Order: sequence, then structure tokens, then C-alpha cells
Amino acid sequence: MPHSMPVDRAIFTGSNGVRVSVRKVAIIGSGLMGRGIAYAAAVAGFETSLHDVSSSALDAAMAQIRVDLDEGLARGKLQTADAKAALQRLAPVQDLDADAEFVIEAVPEDIALKLRVFARLDEVYRPEVVLASNTSGLSITEIAASTKRPARVVGMHFFNPVPRMKLIEIVRGLDTGEDAIAVVAEVAQRMGKESVVVRESPGFITSRINAIIGNEAFFMLEAGVASARDIDKALKLGLNHPMGPFELVDLVGLDTRLSVLEFLHARLGDKYRPCPLLVQYVRAGRLGRKAGRGVYEYPAK
Repeated sequence: MPHSMPVDRAIFTGSNGVRVSVRKVAIIGSGLMGRGIAYAAAVAGFETSLHDVSSSALDAAMAQIRVDLDEGLARGKLQTADAKAALQRLAPVQDLDADAEFVIEAVPEDIALKLRVFARLDEVYRPEVVLASNTSGLSITEIAASTKRPARVVGMHFFNPVPRMKLIEIVRGLDTGEDAIAVVAEVAQRMGKESVVVRESPGFITSRINAIIGNEAFFMLEAGVASARDIDKALKLGLNHPMGPFELVDLVGLDTRLSVLEFLHARLGDKYRPCPLLVQYVRAGRLGRKAGRGVYEYPAK
């Protein structure tokens, strides 16, 4: 379970002899994943800054975090005092918080954007600070090469919805140091998460498997094998999946799924060729819950 009190300062000695402490965490990007990660960090007891250049995006993120805290209270996962303390530890900011001792990037899955962001993070944060990326499939090695600290750049792939999902994939790039892996593993544990360590490869573990399942579901829907609801029902009841593939893609975003498939297709071959129906949905603006419609419709409340 996450800590309800502020965490003690976790101290690590890196391969270069530098002692690294983590008590203050910066989250870069306040979108769906960024705000979820900020929730997890603040509830775990870390002093947490949530960064975004947009004040309106930060306002929306903080509103959703309050909703998530209320849900945690309703589910008995948090006490009232824990929720209040988490909010007090969380600061929305438009300027980068240079005092942070650990950084998690959660900007959109665009390699050019991530390279620019990491080059900037490398300038702002002290050389010993670990820079983690929440990428679900992009190259940690390539991202690390945009910095002067490749040994301290690592993948930290969270899952949506972050408050409920227990897994974090820790992704080792070509130059990622063991001490950076240890820092991420400790932060993950303090957030109440389980972690697995993955050698960098396209899609890591989960994105690669999910992409195959979700893409095949679209091919089945396109061919008229079954309705979307029956395909979802079959995987939930027959394979014990907590969500059907269409429910899941509506949650994560059809545009995000298409981007991952295009990336995997380019690197791993034709078995990841995006289904034309998925491409059509994205072109039509059917991006999932965030757009009010995807495979399913989501009427405004």
C-alpha cells in the first residue's frame, strides 16, 4: 500500500559515487497519465510538483485528482486525512521545479517532442537526478541520447488508470545504469506498485501484447465476426481480462493505440499493420472517452 505519511528520504549511491536522495518528485505533463502519476506520488508521501505549460490543463488535472481522491475515499483505499495530506503535498506549476530529486516525463507519445523535453530537463536538473520517461514503447536509448546523462535515463511505464493499476515496467536503455534502475524500483515500491525490468525492445512487454490483441479485435469487428460488445464480453468472461479490448482502447485513446501500432509495424513487421477500421475511426475523430466517442459512445453527463 502507498505511504500515508511523507516518505523518508531514500538515499542511493550511484556508480560514480554520487549519493542520490529522493523525496521530491516532478511530473512533466498533466494529461491523463501525468495527473494519475502525480496522484500516485502525492498519495505515496512524495512532495510532488505537476508541471504543464498550460494553466487550464493544470486546473483540469487538479480537478480530476480531487475526483480520484474522493473515489479512493469511497473505496476505502484512503482515509480523509490521507487525501488532505496528499493534496497539500501536490503543487501544480508552469515552471520546471529545479529542486526535484526525481523526474517523470509524461508528455504525449511523440519522439521528437520527448527529445526536446529531455534536452530541456537535462539542462534544468542536477546531473545526479534520474530522468524517467512514461513512454509506452519509444526508445529509451534514443531519448537518453538527447541528454548528457544517458546512464540516468530510464523508462518508467505506468498503466491507466494509474491509481488502480499495480504494474510499472522499468525499461533499461543501452546505457542505463544499475543505480538508476534501483532508484526507479524504490520509487515504484513506495508508490505501492509492482515492477518488472525490461530490456529495451519495441513495445516492451505489455504494449506489444496489447497492440496485437487490440488490433486483432478491430480486424474481427471489420470482418463482422461479432459485435464490439460481444468481443469485449468474450475476452472478459472467456479469458478473464478485466476489460475488453474495445473498452480498453476507448480508455487509452484510439490515436494512442494507432501511434503505437505504427511504431511497432515499422520495427517489427506486418503482423502489427494497423487495421484499416482503426485508422478510419481515428480519422473520423473517434478517439475514445476523451472525445466522447470511440468504439462506443460516451454522452456528456
